[in-house]
Amino acid sequence: MAAVFKFLSPWRFYGLARASKASFIPCVQLHSTNAVMGATVEDFNRAKEQLSTLKEDPGNEVKLKIYALFKQATQGPCNTSKPGMLDFVNKAKWDAWKSLGSVSQEEARQKYVELITSLVATEAPAVATQPAGSAKVFQTLLVSTEDNITAIRLNRPEKKNAITVEMYNELIEALDLAGKDDSVITVMTGSGDYYCSGNDLNNFTNTPAGGVEALAKKSGELLRGYVKAYIDFPKPLIAVINGPAVGVSVTLLGLFDVVYATERATFHTPFSQLGQSPEGCSSYLFPKMMGAAKASEMLLFNKKLTAAQACELGLVTEVFPDNTFQTEVWTRLKAYAKLPRNSLALSKQVIRGVEKEKLHAVNDAEVERLVERWLSDECMQAIMSFFQSKSKL
Repeated sequence: MAAVFKFLSPWRFYGLARASKASFIPCVQLHSTNAVMGATVEDFNRAKEQLSTLKEDPGNEVKLKIYALFKQATQGPCNTSKPGMLDFVNKAKWDAWKSLGSVSQEEARQKYVELITSLVATEAPAVATQPAGSAKVFQTLLVSTEDNITAIRLNRPEKKNAITVEMYNELIEALDLAGKDDSVITVMTGSGDYYCSGNDLNNFTNTPAGGVEALAKKSGELLRGYVKAYIDFPKPLIAVINGPAVGVSVTLLGLFDVVYATERATFHTPFSQLGQSPEGCSSYLFPKMMGAAKASEMLLFNKKLTAAQACELGLVTEVFPDNTFQTEVWTRLKAYAKLPRNSLALSKQVIRGVEKEKLHAVNDAEVERLVERWLSDECMQAIMSFFQSKSKL
């Protein structure tokens, strides 16, 4: 065991002993990356070398996971005797290794490489400006292309990434560019604690010269074009839900190919509270995914879902622990991005193409109904009440 711990030399294990004395044994949680090819011995040895370069302590749970994966990759399943109850450190390590069960040495090696790679990546300096690799600079988005992944990040964290008219237009442009670039997959996520809080209701306060009718018509055309950009997107489109999601950011999720969420994410569509109606093709896709009754709870009666509930209903593909969410998801995405580009794009066309005409018709019908709603006294009163309640806070 001492030979293994030399790879963990940047950190000390005193905290682990204290945690064990408190009868807390961190759970080793593994999510399959479905990588096409396993890590080679060279990859494994390189990861061992990278581990010694880490400067930050990743925490006891991660260190136990590293230890367990290393032992499983080099020796196979744990068959050693369980240490005594008072041998706190070795008992914690034994429990972590034992928890891997019958995971193969090849799979453990792959997961070890992915984990170390993700830890190294998280220590890269944070960049507050537009990421390297971007061909276009946006005002409300951060868009970058790296490792065959185009990432579109909503970037109004101070406003919980609420979508303005400017952001709508930039998202349409960003999706158009991503659909034409050389990346394999496209990822949508948010900056800060929120994924997206839905529409910025200040969109409804800037009345143009043509009056409310002109505003409603213009907003409807913008929404129609925005949803169309998702329906027609030619590559795998993946949502990385880093926090709460509200309104249109939720209804659009049915148009994504995969949706990953942190366990602290929530999903809320409070349309009737604002006198409005669903969009994003959710009136068709939600009942199809989760059944009419469950969809009605969300779209009619404003039920807020937890990430786990959204996963059970098929709105979310998989939920991850918040403390490992970014590292685990991006490790998986990088594995997806190594798949053949044309194969993925053509396969998506086969899967999605059969319903594209239907989705465009649903989008048109939803927009027409929303324009009617925006011009109704009921909707105007609901929005006025919302602003009044905010002013009292």
